[in-house]
Amino acid sequence: MSSVLIEIKDSVAIITLNRPDKFNAINREMALLLQKLLDDCADDKKIRAIYLTGNGKAFCAGQDLGELMGENPPGFKVILSEHYNPIVTRIRNIEKPVVCAVNGVAAGAGANIALCCDVVVATHSASFIQAFSKIGLIPDSGGTFTLPRLTGFQKASALMMLGEKVAATEAERIGMVYKVFSDESFAEESLRIALTLSQMPTKGLAYTKMALNASFNNSLEDQLRKEDELQYKAANTYDYKEGVAAFIEKRTPLFKGE
Repeated sequence: MSSVLIEIKDSVAIITLNRPDKFNAINREMALLLQKLLDDCADDKKIRAIYLTGNGKAFCAGQDLGELMGENPPGFKVILSEHYNPIVTRIRNIEKPVVCAVNGVAAGAGANIALCCDVVVATHSASFIQAFSKIGLIPDSGGTFTLPRLTGFQKASALMMLGEKVAATEAERIGMVYKVFSDESFAEESLRIALTLSQMPTKGLAYTKMALNASFNNSLEDQLRKEDELQYKAANTYDYKEGVAAFIEKRTPLFKGE
């Protein structure tokens, strides 16, 4: 069975990490397949939002350590440059909203891949852990970039060095995730967010994502110029014109993502 599954529901691509017996730990096959599926979603105009989750009790336990101990194991240079970094780059650059539904433990690279998504939600029983310090490594997959921006420097530093588990409710409190849902309602509520985003002006959402990406490095003046540039593009989309017309005509807008 494939290590990553994809299903299209309406205009949402549901991507599911599918190594439940390994807590969805990432090996080379899974990493490369996930990249391919993200590329396919980027190219498919019918797909207007992406929903990323895991099968089984875990979202993703990070690197498959068994792969590192096998014959001809990939070195860390390969793991980072060919596996994790391309996944994170694709998620941040794809011009569609990516909802990560953390259905269980998210550890190591699994946690940091989740946290780089546009909207992160978790089930009540989920947890996050920066497990790297436990085996003498540093956080990767963009963790040292993303986590301090979500929680603040001091909290991120402590979580990374101590490697403490963060429960879903605490993750919501400190800004790591957007919302936490009960285990019973999680699947329905989290997918509803992706479905909602897919029916919104997704071209404008893509420009919002570009602006947020640029804000990581820009000065205020540079960011204002970036907003000018992207707002001009947004104002020339079909969806902007449809949104204004629908407001004036007091009807529900029908957006196309164009």
